[in-house]
Amino acid sequence: MFEMQTLPSHQMTVDEFLPWAEAQERGRYELHDGQVIVMSPERAGHWKAKGAVFLALRDAVRTAGLNCHAVPDGATVRISQRTAFEPDALVYCGEEVPDNSLEVPNPVIVVEVLSPGTQMTDMRDKLRGYFTIPSVHHYLIVDTEKQLVIHHARGEGDALQTRLLSTGDVRLEPPGLSVTVPSFFE
Repeated sequence: MFEMQTLPSHQMTVDEFLPWAEAQERGRYELHDGQVIVMSPERAGHWKAKGAVFLALRDAVRTAGLNCHAVPDGATVRISQRTAFEPDALVYCGEEVPDNSLEVPNPVIVVEVLSPGTQMTDMRDKLRGYFTIPSVHHYLIVDTEKQLVIHHARGEGDALQTRLLSTGDVRLEPPGLSVTVPSFFE
């Protein structure tokens, strides 16, 4: 019999949340403004899309020969003292994080694959949140239904540049990567 899990009833900080989430027997969680959010189970199409995105980024990093690292879902990105997201893929540069790390503190590229249940959060809250991190230069939202990549890039000052791509390459400068749009959907 499946036992319903009790979520914390109090507002948490990320420092409280990470050990709590790690101690859970099953499930995936994010922290939104101090509230623990249970992430829904994923369908096969979503898994496949996340895998394709990770492989495309990993291959682009290798091709470019950069000291950067592509990471599949599972890493936590701290947005603030009370908010932490788990993107579907990310890239960070520099020294590798230790094997026991739960967080990637300096992502350059973060990616979310749209799903019906998280679409508004990905397009609004995560867009705003990811760009509060100074190291983030690119936020990619992958829409598998429309075969579309929405590329938000940090511009001058507090401006963001947005491109909608269904063909061609996504140029990610910095760190100096180029990824073909179709590779996100293979």
